[in-house]
Amino acid sequence: MIGRPIAYGVVLAGLMTAHGAMAQDEITVNLVNEPSSLDPHQQWNPDSYYVYRNIFDNVVTRDDDGEIVPEIATEWEQVSDTEMVLTIRDGVTFHDGEPLTPEDVVYSVERITDPEFGSPQLGQFNSITGAEVTGEHEVTLTTDGAYPVLLAQLVKLSVVPEHVVEEVGADAFNASPVGSGPYAFEAWNRGVDVTLTRNADYWGETGPFETAVFKAVPDAATRVANLRAGTADLIVSLDSDLALQVENQPGVKVLTAPTERVGFMGMNTTRPPLDDPQVRRAAAMAIDREGIVQGILAGGEEAVGQLATPAHFGYVEGVEPIAYDPDEAARIVEETGAGDTPMEFATSPVFDQRIVQAIQQMLTDAGFDVSISLTDMSTYLQSARAPERTERPFLSFGRWSCACQDVDGVQFPLLHSSSSWSRVDDPELDALLETGRSSLDDDERLEAYTQVQQIVQDNAYILPLYQAVAIYGAAEPLQWQPTANESLFLNRMDWSE
Repeated sequence: MIGRPIAYGVVLAGLMTAHGAMAQDEITVNLVNEPSSLDPHQQWNPDSYYVYRNIFDNVVTRDDDGEIVPEIATEWEQVSDTEMVLTIRDGVTFHDGEPLTPEDVVYSVERITDPEFGSPQLGQFNSITGAEVTGEHEVTLTTDGAYPVLLAQLVKLSVVPEHVVEEVGADAFNASPVGSGPYAFEAWNRGVDVTLTRNADYWGETGPFETAVFKAVPDAATRVANLRAGTADLIVSLDSDLALQVENQPGVKVLTAPTERVGFMGMNTTRPPLDDPQVRRAAAMAIDREGIVQGILAGGEEAVGQLATPAHFGYVEGVEPIAYDPDEAARIVEETGAGDTPMEFATSPVFDQRIVQAIQQMLTDAGFDVSISLTDMSTYLQSARAPERTERPFLSFGRWSCACQDVDGVQFPLLHSSSSWSRVDDPELDALLETGRSSLDDDERLEAYTQVQQIVQDNAYILPLYQAVAIYGAAEPLQWQPTANESLFLNRMDWSE
């Protein structure tokens, strides 16, 4: 289960003075990449989400303990298997001063569920078939059947202003977004940083910082150096080696939280030789999960044998992963001739390249011909969602989080044939995933997901690796509790006295 975050250590000598001298009304955050989008309906990668989640309010949210709590919707009622009524908060204004209305909520639902719009999040919301204003402060959502994950998915649905988006268009809105959240967009210096300013008129808890600057710093050692120099107050995506290197020095601290994010190796089942289940099984047998978790990550991660963590509903107890057996993997590769086909292994700097390199070496040792293709996150995501499955990478490394704590949000997008992320086409698997997302009976859902795990493992469709742990570096005076959904809510942070 998800626990509260623990201190990983107090680190980096000499920082108390540096950070103490910084203006207390500003925070500087070092990300790995710049956001690929600030339109919350266009992207779901961490560097985008870290920023835009402070600009926009969502229909509902989670508190620091992981419980779903009101945001734009103050109340909700499941009035039938296919209808949920939302009470919309009154008195909320967008950053341009215009009121947020139930019509904006309907517009946001219709926008993200429009196949023509092409949101990467469509698979999370495509069970919603209708949204209608049904009262002065009321919206009714309709689904195509019982959908037990609806409320959990609404945690991710940001409300955008219809009047702005329709007037300026999607590209201009992405370049200068307008939301209703605790921070307003100020500037985007492409390739360098994004600046937000505090929304003094926010309906809820206002942020403690007048200004927040999110900087793109791809190199982890440079992020740590910035923290040491006092030019960064919070840095993301530390690995355990960097954390251990700076442990027990004054001035900053490292915070960790187990997440609902699953690390995995994707395999394109539509491209030879990976269209052969034997070859995919060989690839799975070539990977030493425990070696990766214990020998490389060493930050509290846990190896998993399914696309789920104990934090998710639908996690199946007792599922054993495909066993590590490099000798048998090598035998299959030689027997099938799978090593004769060069395969690219897609990745991005946001991921831990130690893992990527280790996996490449393990596959190479088994006889595969694998080369790493490292691109920026935006290019990586475009490649992963290429219109034709056969154009998507042979192999890819990923870490998937749905922020919904339900396996539907992980397994449906990665495995269902209708999803733009999927490289699998299995009608039996599709049917089980549809049962899992449509039944209101928890036992029936769990049984469906139990069968899903078996089919995925029998066919080696994808290789789950581990439950990720998020490791952050922070200035000692920064008060913040990391959470399982990896949100950087600025208005839940503060400086200590």
